[in-house]
Amino acid sequence: MEAIVSAIASDFVNRFISFLMKKCGSQQNLETKMERLQNLLLKVHMIVEEAEGRYITNSKMLLQFKKIVKAMYQGYHVMDIIKHRTLCGSRHEEEVSSSNILSTTTCYVNPFRTSQNAAIRHDQLQNTLDSLETIASSITEFVFLLGGCERMSPKPYDTYLYFDNFMFGRQMEKQQVINILLQENLLHFSPTVLPIIGPTRVGKRTLVAYVCNNEMVRSHFSSILHLNGENIRKMECESFSKKRDLVVVQFTADTDDENWKKFYASCTHMGRGSKIIVVSRIERISRFGTVRPIHLNSLSHEEYSYLFKVLAFGSTNPEEHPQMVSIANELSVLLGGSFVAVNVFADIFRKNHVHLWLHVLKKYRKMIRKNFSEFKEHPKLLLDKEHHIDITKLASSSSPLHLMPPNCEDNQSKRSLTKVMFSDFIADSVVIPKENFELVTWESRIPPYRKFVNIVSNYDDEMNFHHTEVPHKKRQKLDK
Repeated sequence: MEAIVSAIASDFVNRFISFLMKKCGSQQNLETKMERLQNLLLKVHMIVEEAEGRYITNSKMLLQFKKIVKAMYQGYHVMDIIKHRTLCGSRHEEEVSSSNILSTTTCYVNPFRTSQNAAIRHDQLQNTLDSLETIASSITEFVFLLGGCERMSPKPYDTYLYFDNFMFGRQMEKQQVINILLQENLLHFSPTVLPIIGPTRVGKRTLVAYVCNNEMVRSHFSSILHLNGENIRKMECESFSKKRDLVVVQFTADTDDENWKKFYASCTHMGRGSKIIVVSRIERISRFGTVRPIHLNSLSHEEYSYLFKVLAFGSTNPEEHPQMVSIANELSVLLGGSFVAVNVFADIFRKNHVHLWLHVLKKYRKMIRKNFSEFKEHPKLLLDKEHHIDITKLASSSSPLHLMPPNCEDNQSKRSLTKVMFSDFIADSVVIPKENFELVTWESRIPPYRKFVNIVSNYDDEMNFHHTEVPHKKRQKLDK
């Protein structure tokens, strides 16, 4: 009997030692791979920053550049998952079903909350390493050709513009627009028409503002004229100079083909080499283009998460604040890819401590749950459809509060409503008005200097908010 017990005990000890050795080896292997990933990211990021400061006119180089950038952000994303897996798994705060709601109703799934993550981390890391190593091994030719590309003239606020005004992640589109504007027209006396198409608030106008502020573009055209699509029918050939001009037309609704033909005929009187950019969320507007349209979409989750942390931490080293990084990772998912929201919350976070970060995260979780329960959609998707959202959970208010779709202040008539800054609103540092008020969500600090303003409907003050028709349905008729 003693021999049997001894054999079982010996087998158990051997198995336990084998388990410990395997676990230790696995951890060492993980650390080795993480070090390789960090070194690769350093190398690739250095090349990306150099490429961002050059004019790349070769279309194949632009495609290669896009692949490099995508792999880089995927690498940063996986590194975040690995680094903060322990912290995320051990947080004993209030657990909310926000990730479950998101996973069943929309595509924004939180990778830090899924039970499968522990099993796939090593595979993710290995796949990311393989992708980056493949790119790094074939990047020599790209770097060589990059050396022959003209360097952009640096400006004092370029880096700030790049991160703070939605130009983040638009390297390829920016280069494409500049290249088209500087090329000769296909037909010498007919202006090239470039459509820029994308959903609301993805940075279309900001991309145009950046390009129009480019030194080479400004020196190439004698003047840059901005028009509203509704006013093109009033334009006559006498309205344009005989010099080489750039005309930017913003369409908020579709327009008649006959109106466009008359407008384009007037534009043919502009000087040789003139160009037209049409900007719209409506895909049908692209039919006016003489070249392939440029489509802007939301950033990938990897890019968006990286952008949020860069904006939120500023010059602070995220490695020194692992709990804040964990909160930022979750909030970047909950924000649903909104460019306005990423700037709003990052601006709030830069000025405050971890307790406020946690406070804001809890509020935002509750707000998302409330909107999923009431409207069955993520708040960002509701606003994109010009539908109101319930923001009662974001404020210490006893009465229901509904945020109406955002507008630019420059398009609004003057109102006498009380103005409340969003940073004060979410931090509970302001008394919520008992009547309807204006919520100043965000102010852009550089061109095009937009101020995003929302009307907040307070139900205690105004009970006429009873209609059930979704506002965007009326808008769709214009889009056809």
